[in-house]
Amino acid sequence: MSTKDPKDKSARDTHYATLRRNVRDAKRERGEIPTPQQKPQKSNKDWTPPQLQQDQVFLYGLHTVRAALDNAERKLIKLSVTQNAFLRLDIGEFSAQPFPIELVSPQDIDKVLGPEAIHQGVMLETRPLPVRRLDALKESPLLLVLDQVTDPHNVGAIMRSAVAFGAGAVITTQRHSPTESGVLAKSASGALELIPYIQITNLADALQELHKLGFRTIGLDSEGPEPLEGTLSGDKIALVLGSEGKGIRQKTRETVSALARLDMPGAIKSLNVSNAAAIALYATRQHLAKN
Repeated sequence: MSTKDPKDKSARDTHYATLRRNVRDAKRERGEIPTPQQKPQKSNKDWTPPQLQQDQVFLYGLHTVRAALDNAERKLIKLSVTQNAFLRLDIGEFSAQPFPIELVSPQDIDKVLGPEAIHQGVMLETRPLPVRRLDALKESPLLLVLDQVTDPHNVGAIMRSAVAFGAGAVITTQRHSPTESGVLAKSASGALELIPYIQITNLADALQELHKLGFRTIGLDSEGPEPLEGTLSGDKIALVLGSEGKGIRQKTRETVSALARLDMPGAIKSLNVSNAAAIALYATRQHLAKN
């Protein structure tokens, strides 16, 4: 006859079940496994995004939220976070934070952001960043200008490259461009907090203003008349990239200082706009380092 106490076995089973549940929750928050849908299951078509006010933005993801919390220009409203995600944010005690914090489950965040958002167990409600003006960029030697690049994932990736290569700002149009949002910020992985995102009304007028500020504006086009390296001159450069499909518009072509292409020896002569931006930023930074 066994001498083991059944109560000890039950306690061990409960302990290991709790450990397994904690591991599953941590993986869900990191986006490694999907969050199970609550019954009855709902498809993505059943989810309705929240109606946001003009002065309201939901940011999510550990890197994105941590960067926003570190940005003194952010006006924070509320942090919704799981227990595990709060520990991973590593921002100190609950009571030490100057903003409200609500402990939630991953499913609670799913209800707001939708089942496809990789939120990693954290969501921050905040105000948009302050509006920036072109005349604040006089000391920046490198800028990036986007002519109606509409995909927030591409714009976010471009922001990351812009920060990596020390660009002073990402400038884009108010129309046909993504506004500040959780998707944009998540794709930028914290870069939105580190570089001005300036939206202007008229791109041609903005380019003329950059010319007055001493910038040479170079429009990238797969069929540009000469390689990018041959158009780089001066100590202040603004690279101009067009939309994913049509490229830069005719009015923009007529306004920039020069048109250039990225020379590629392979069979494919055009790249995704975020990849093209990274290559152009690198080449331009090399030029500026020599001056």
